[in-house]
Amino acid sequence: MLDPSSSEEETDEVVEVERKEVTAPKTAGARVSPKRATESPSGLQPSVRGSSARPSSPSPSVASDKEKDDLEKMQKEEEERKKRLQLYVFVMRCIAYPFNAKQPTDMARRQQKINKQQLQTVKERFQAFLSGDTQIVADEAFINAVQSYYDIFLKSDRVSRMVQSGGCSASDSREVFKKHIEKRVRSLPEIDGLSKETVLSSWMAKFDTIYRGEEDPRKHQQRMTASAASELILSKDQLYEMFQNILGIKKFEHQLLYNACQLDNPDEQAAQIRRELDGRLQMADHIARGGKFPMFVSKEMEGMFIEELRSSVNLLMANLESMPVAKGGDFKLQKLKRGHNASIIDMGQEDENTLSKSDVVLSFTLEVVIVEVQGLKSLAPNRIVYCTMEVEGGQKLQTDQAEASKPTWGTQGDFTTTHPLPSVKVKLFTESTGVLALEDKELGRVVLHPTPNSPKQSELHKMTVAKGCPDSDLKIKLAIRMDKPQNMKHCGYLWTIGKNVWKRWKKRFFVLVQVSQYTFAMCSYREKKAEPVELLQLDGYTVDYTDPQPGLDGGRTFFNAVKEGDTVVFASDDEQDRILWVQAMYRATGQSHKPVPPTQVQKLNSRGGTSNQLDAPISQFYADRAQKHGMDEFISANPCSFDHASLFEMVQRLTLDHRLNDSYSCLGWFSPGQVFVMDEYCARNGVRGCHRHLCYLGDLLARAENGAMIDPTLLHYSFAFCASHVHGNRPDGIGTVTVEEKERFEDIKERLRVLLESQITHFRYCFPFGRPEGALKATLSLLERVLMKDIVTPVPQDDVKWVIRKRLEQAALVNYQRLSEYAKVEGKKREMYEHPVFCLASQVMDLTIREKTPKNNKDPENVGRLVTPAKKLEDNIRLAELVIEVLQQNEEHHAEAFAWWSDLMVEHAETFLSLYAVDMDGALEVQPPDSWDSFPLFQLLNDFLRVDYNLCNGKFHKHLQDLYAPLVVRYVDLMESSIAQSIHRGFERESWEPVNNGSGTSEDLFWKLDALQTFIRDLHWPEEEFGKHLESRLKLMSSDMIESCVKRTRIAFEAKLQKSSRTTDFRIPQSICTMFNVMVDAKAQSAKLCAMELGQERQYHSQIDNLIEETVKEMITLLVAKFVVILESVLAKLSRYDEGTLFSSFLSFTKPGMDIADGYVTFVRHSQDMLRDKVNEEVYIERLFDQWYTSTMNLLGTWLTDRMDLQLHLYQLKILIRIVKKKYRDFRLQGVLDSTLNSKMYDTVRNRLTLEEATASVREGGMQGISMKDSDEDDDD
Repeated sequence: MLDPSSSEEETDEVVEVERKEVTAPKTAGARVSPKRATESPSGLQPSVRGSSARPSSPSPSVASDKEKDDLEKMQKEEEERKKRLQLYVFVMRCIAYPFNAKQPTDMARRQQKINKQQLQTVKERFQAFLSGDTQIVADEAFINAVQSYYDIFLKSDRVSRMVQSGGCSASDSREVFKKHIEKRVRSLPEIDGLSKETVLSSWMAKFDTIYRGEEDPRKHQQRMTASAASELILSKDQLYEMFQNILGIKKFEHQLLYNACQLDNPDEQAAQIRRELDGRLQMADHIARGGKFPMFVSKEMEGMFIEELRSSVNLLMANLESMPVAKGGDFKLQKLKRGHNASIIDMGQEDENTLSKSDVVLSFTLEVVIVEVQGLKSLAPNRIVYCTMEVEGGQKLQTDQAEASKPTWGTQGDFTTTHPLPSVKVKLFTESTGVLALEDKELGRVVLHPTPNSPKQSELHKMTVAKGCPDSDLKIKLAIRMDKPQNMKHCGYLWTIGKNVWKRWKKRFFVLVQVSQYTFAMCSYREKKAEPVELLQLDGYTVDYTDPQPGLDGGRTFFNAVKEGDTVVFASDDEQDRILWVQAMYRATGQSHKPVPPTQVQKLNSRGGTSNQLDAPISQFYADRAQKHGMDEFISANPCSFDHASLFEMVQRLTLDHRLNDSYSCLGWFSPGQVFVMDEYCARNGVRGCHRHLCYLGDLLARAENGAMIDPTLLHYSFAFCASHVHGNRPDGIGTVTVEEKERFEDIKERLRVLLESQITHFRYCFPFGRPEGALKATLSLLERVLMKDIVTPVPQDDVKWVIRKRLEQAALVNYQRLSEYAKVEGKKREMYEHPVFCLASQVMDLTIREKTPKNNKDPENVGRLVTPAKKLEDNIRLAELVIEVLQQNEEHHAEAFAWWSDLMVEHAETFLSLYAVDMDGALEVQPPDSWDSFPLFQLLNDFLRVDYNLCNGKFHKHLQDLYAPLVVRYVDLMESSIAQSIHRGFERESWEPVNNGSGTSEDLFWKLDALQTFIRDLHWPEEEFGKHLESRLKLMSSDMIESCVKRTRIAFEAKLQKSSRTTDFRIPQSICTMFNVMVDAKAQSAKLCAMELGQERQYHSQIDNLIEETVKEMITLLVAKFVVILESVLAKLSRYDEGTLFSSFLSFTKPGMDIADGYVTFVRHSQDMLRDKVNEEVYIERLFDQWYTSTMNLLGTWLTDRMDLQLHLYQLKILIRIVKKKYRDFRLQGVLDSTLNSKMYDTVRNRLTLEEATASVREGGMQGISMKDSDEDDDD
């Protein structure tokens, strides 16, 4: 940005525009802007343009109307441009010299917002990560979290709308992801040495890496830091540039206005403020006299209105009075009141307001630099010389010593003085060589009387040579710089004469002194005097240019200061000095009339000749140039004559548009710099606070109604201010309320109510994913405030609740309609993707039939659409998933905002579900009877509802239960019948081949029972009573089915044994073992399928368990009986060798072998191995072996007891010894306990056989190696 205060640096743009502006035509007194003049060289000449276009025009009237419209349009644009230029002048003055406001530093920092292009870039980055195209290493859990975030958040159309509204920032995206993953991280299993917080921070770091992409984080940080700094505070140049953009002001126009308004001159700006404040006081007096008041709600407010105007001006005066005289200066103001304004200050206090000479205090800083001395020839080259310098009444300073051949120093001396015309003495000395000399010898001196206007550069001055110094032409080169104090506004020599002061025409040295912001004085001084000789307090005077006064000899250009009853005439020696004096005094007097310098050279009458005036000051040059460009009307315009309420409304609206279109997600909040300018403008130009906030509310509402994201907290602040003002609570000390303010407030209130209710209705779309943070909660709070009739009486909670309830009911309808539309679109896309050919044919068919459909058909869209029940159910399940997702998002992102109305959110959810229930019922109605494909829908919904405290067993949940309860009962009935039939058919065709733990039929039975119970259990039926009923019924059904299975197995077992052989050729078949295993599996399954944990102590389980135990006992008994029958057949063969029988003598000659014994032993061993290998229950095997051993041993004992009186045949003895011996050994190896093996019956049999063996040994002479004594030993035979 160019320095606007420099006059020499002109841009090429200014020169070019000036050149083009000279040729720009003017029409009807309206000046065409330079831009428009260059764009349209012909200017505003409709007759010429119309004649050239006439041949192609349909009629002359049409062309003339078009030209007239164009002319009106250009005139309106020109008026708008002028209005903006005038407004920019007021804004520039506020920026240049603020005295009421400052840029706030406590405003919340706004985040950079995301635009559509950035959102698309972010989507692509996340898609690249999910596709594995990045180098970021991540585990499956993080990838799933990112996938979910991408599908739910980034791809959401609600996020796109939030980006379009300007309310989405990178911080919002990050916070949503953080909230999204917190639950996921908390649900992860604990890992030793790795905390959940570490995982969370690691995931966030990876998210930032994905979000940032390939950007350099350091550059991003630098950019963010710079933008954040500009967001916090702006320099004046930055503020000028901002409002140039806001108001559409060109650079050269700004430069013209800046220089012509002298914005870099604090004195001019302070004077402008004083003139404005005086104008406002005069306007207040005019209103009071004329009675032209705004229309107030009460007549009594008119007097209060005048007092408020005057009080506001007094406050501004006090603020201005508290400002330093010049910014950055250390000068302290004297607290003096204005004495010339009788409307504020009582004239009786005139003595208190009169300045005295002691009130005027000036302090000057002088810098004296001695460079060299010339003309020093009489001294020897090696003589030492030096200079001293002093200011009258001050201390004396000395330079360094130098040789006479080279008397140069460059030494600077700093002094302070209170004399406007000080006396500076510089002396040249040489060291005395005499022994008795007490002082050095003075060679020369010079006495100077500098002023602040004196030249600052080094100059040669002739020195007064001391006596006895032969060098008569001594000159000294030095520079004296005398700085102006902050409170001295101008100084110089003037000729003057007045009535009360300076009564003689004489040239005097004057200083214009600012004692305070409202008190200035013209003081005349003499040399070496600190106090003024005479002074004139400028309060109430008016300064202006005047013609030369006849009879006054001295001075060439004249001006005067006039006050009622007094006139003071001044004259200067040149025109430039006069203009500078008039400008300075014009700023000091605060007069409304602006003096205009004469445009021609003044004739000097005193000498009878003419001479050209000196160049005008640079400020006059800028003013002339601004006038040339048509800017003078804006600069010289009286601010008090403008309607600042409408001007402020315009600048505030344009500023808001600029703010909403910048790179920050501002949500309607102004930047600190914009707030500062608005505050200063309102205070300086008397814009009422209520009007300001009403305009702001209107602008914000207009943007919000058009889809922009506006912070409800901001709306709340402005609305609370307006409500407080309208109801007389005086938030800014203003007690008057206009009819316009009240009517506009009511209109704003109604618009705001409608907007807030609409936002609550569309809360999922106005505040997607709970963003901006806290906005929904603030909206509810603001709605409650808007519903209040005044600022004291709170609105009844029932009324607020009724409004929110109605809005949430409507919200449920809106949310479900949009969700249904989304589900339809998604379903069509999926269908097109999966079945493109089918869908194309379906669309063609649909279009064909739709064309042939009669107009009176109520539902032509469904004609030709072949939607199967399965497809409808599939779509409804997908819709249910979306419904659950919406409710979960509402709970996660919006429940906190509705914490005070949680019951209404529950009603909203029930209403939302009731709308879905209509579609769900429709989908279920078309399902074929006895179809169980809809159960996943129940499980999906029930699993969500049963864990929600508010929705569990709610209206929709009960409807769902009522809908599915008959279906569940029907399903169980059919399953029970089916299982019963499968048992009957299965056992009829059962081959008893082993299948897993049992037979084919038993495995099928137990699987079906388990599957049925698992299915019913997974339904998690929410109603406890019906759930218990289902469980009890399934347990009872399982018990009955297992009982049937056990009984059928028992019957089959007995039948199988009856059909088998009764001799030692009998081999236990696989089916016998399978039947035992069925019993084992039935017992194991009954513990799971028949056990009732609630209320009844496992009654069904205990009953079926007892049945199984009894059945197993019977089966063991039957099998043991079979084994006994086989042993009986063996013993029957041995009975033929009984002593005394007919066959025994014959059989004795046959010499039989041990085949019978070996056959029996083989049978026993095979049976034992078979049972041990194939039966799955060890307890049953041990029980069987115990009974088997005991029964057969008892049979042997009984058989021997029956032959107690008979002596056993040798063959009988050998067979029995072999059988008993092997039986004992084999059963001991099978784990039969010794207590069972060594029973009394075994001892009896053993003793009998031992005795028979001894007898046979004596009688027969030996047993051929067979002996009972080996039966106790573990020998191999």
